[in-house]
Amino acid sequence: MNVWLIAATVMLLALLPCGVVCVRGNAVQRLVGLELAGLLTALTMVLLAEVFDRDLYFDLALACALMSFGGGLVFTRFLERWL
Repeated sequence: MNVWLIAATVMLLALLPCGVVCVRGNAVQRLVGLELAGLLTALTMVLLAEVFDRDLYFDLALACALMSFGGGLVFTRFLERWL
């Protein structure tokens, strides 16, 4: 195991608290958990691209980051109805 793979594993383990917050928190906490999970997923993809030396994972990380941003905007749009 190299340093990049260990860092990717730590990033994946950091997704567990985000999932708990997304399930158990109120609406604002869920939004924060969703955004943090999107960020951690994109960073994990970048780390995996370095581990496996595959350029495709960089593209997936970019797509994941853009989808996470769009998902956060949609969630915020629906959230403003209840605030």
